[in-house]
Amino acid sequence: MLFRTIKSTTTMLTVVAISLVCAAVVVFSIEEYERLYLETTSSDLDGLSENMANDLVSLIALEPDVFEVTTTLLRLDRYENVKFAVVYDNEWQRINLYFGPLFDPYDFEEDVQLSELQNREFGVSVKDGELIALKLVGDTRLPLGYLLIVNDSVGPLNKSKLTLLKRVLPLVLLVLFIAIVGSLMIQRKLFLPLSRLSRLAQKISQTHDYSLRIDIRGKQEVAELSRDINSMMETISSETEKNSEYTQQLKEQQKTMERLANFDSLTGLPNRQFFMETLRIELAKAKRDKRNLALMYFDLDGFKGINDSFGHEIGDLLLLDVCQRTKTFLREGDLISRLGGDEFLILLHNDPDDIMLFEISERIVNGLSKPFEIQSWEMQIGVSIGIARASDSHFNVSEFISNADIAMYRSKMAGRSTHTVFVPDMMEDNKRRLLVANSISSGIKNDEFTVHYQAKVAPDETVVGYEALIRWHSEQLGFVSPAEFIPIAEQSGKILSITKWVIQQICEELNQLLGLHEGSVVLSVNLSAHDINNASLVDYIRAMFEKYKVDTSCIEFEVTESAYLENFDVANQFLNQIRDMGCSIALDDFGAGYSSLGYLTQIHLNTLKIDKQFVDNLNVSKRSTLVTKTIIEMAKQLNLHICAEGVETREQADFLIANGCHQLQGYLFSKPMSLQDILAS
Repeated sequence: MLFRTIKSTTTMLTVVAISLVCAAVVVFSIEEYERLYLETTSSDLDGLSENMANDLVSLIALEPDVFEVTTTLLRLDRYENVKFAVVYDNEWQRINLYFGPLFDPYDFEEDVQLSELQNREFGVSVKDGELIALKLVGDTRLPLGYLLIVNDSVGPLNKSKLTLLKRVLPLVLLVLFIAIVGSLMIQRKLFLPLSRLSRLAQKISQTHDYSLRIDIRGKQEVAELSRDINSMMETISSETEKNSEYTQQLKEQQKTMERLANFDSLTGLPNRQFFMETLRIELAKAKRDKRNLALMYFDLDGFKGINDSFGHEIGDLLLLDVCQRTKTFLREGDLISRLGGDEFLILLHNDPDDIMLFEISERIVNGLSKPFEIQSWEMQIGVSIGIARASDSHFNVSEFISNADIAMYRSKMAGRSTHTVFVPDMMEDNKRRLLVANSISSGIKNDEFTVHYQAKVAPDETVVGYEALIRWHSEQLGFVSPAEFIPIAEQSGKILSITKWVIQQICEELNQLLGLHEGSVVLSVNLSAHDINNASLVDYIRAMFEKYKVDTSCIEFEVTESAYLENFDVANQFLNQIRDMGCSIALDDFGAGYSSLGYLTQIHLNTLKIDKQFVDNLNVSKRSTLVTKTIIEMAKQLNLHICAEGVETREQADFLIANGCHQLQGYLFSKPMSLQDILAS
């Protein structure tokens, strides 16, 4: 605690230093006083002994006069510090002895050693605190005797030093006190600016107010320190403000990051991560409380076509309207989340019963089927909903969502704008779908696929072309219908492998097929939406044509209108490259998808194929018959070849021929056949 502060430390060091200096002065003075005292006393004793030795010459020259010698020695009574004195003759025989007030017999025996005295030099010396004066009586050539005087130096010296201290010490203490008080006052004045700095630092520490400043006072070093501290405080204040602003920005960014991490940036709905975490918690609670949960999985039918046709900005606005409209159909407590694209999940509150599930699903289906108006454009979409219950998935998150996805897929297969509740039997269908998807690659590798050709005939029923149709006889699954494995291949990303295999197969078999006919025959090959979105397929087709030296005028590629319009610009670019090779383009299933009339003026086609659903209703539905006539007439005006597919009766054929249809295709004329069967027929 004593050395805790600079002030207390310097104060203590100053006091100690002054005290040490004063003590050193006193000690030095006493030592000097002791030296001077001994010199003076030795000088006095030397003079006294010299005088007495001279006086003793006459007394012991002939016959020693003891009385006179005694009288002479008694002159030492005036000197209180003399311990004893001895007069010896020239043979060192003691003539007389004098005892002073300080005489000590023990000291006498110690001090008077004749052998030592005989070897001692004449004069005054100091030994063991005593002044010893040894003088020769007479001349050195004719010594008469010797005089020894022993004087006490310690006692008188101590008394003298004590007297000196009594006189000097008060003055020294006064000087010491004045010096200490003066130094403390000087230190206080010097440390006052530092004390102010300390108080300022304490105040800043308590208030965190970095705008405080200190007056610039004190010596140059302290003033410079004050200026530096004020400058530092200005910097700290400035940096504090910046840090405060930066901290605020970080907090806002943190909120934004949390929102981005948990909510969809476009719609503001909870995103997949947030929804999945919430779903895990709710499933755990439901399982613990023995409750059930209901989940809806839905996506929008026809959204991709709108997004590609009108642009992503319009598509985003449509998604926002879909979200807002969907929220109005839900109950309080229902949680809706956007998974991405046009896919959404809804966690329904309080386990609604079947009637409530039906009502909510119907509200969503009917509500989203109504037209949307986006920037003066009127758009219509559908929605396919899959519904699942947690108990069917054993409260497992992945299975729960997978069940809803399977039910949603069922809704899509059943048609647009519908909803389906998951039942365990659907799992078997899903397992078959997975088995089919996993078997496609091995099926291609093991030559389980074959190409069948269905003839196209002119009005006079001569064969003018074929459509290449793929068939699959799986070693594990048996016969798998194209209606089953083609959609699965598209969803699993394996349709491109199938398309490449078909193109290579028809290139190998084309010459044999053409050899059966004298006139020109065109072979049609189907492309899916996934195919025309893959730019590398064009290079593969070109390579196959070059490898097998294919006459490209004999090849026609068929694209469904839905596939074409799903990504109009990409499809146009793809098919333009196909057309540049010399191939023709046919639009398949016309009228079964989007409203295609506006696009017919923007795309370059060679053939328009009338969908089977119109052919089936000829002479059955006046409306369908009228639409079919209109399609044929419109195609004529656009200089397109017209091919009707699915012709199964003579009445249908006669009607189509009568109305100017160029080509007919259907079971009435020929079923799909393998090349071997065609060659054998």
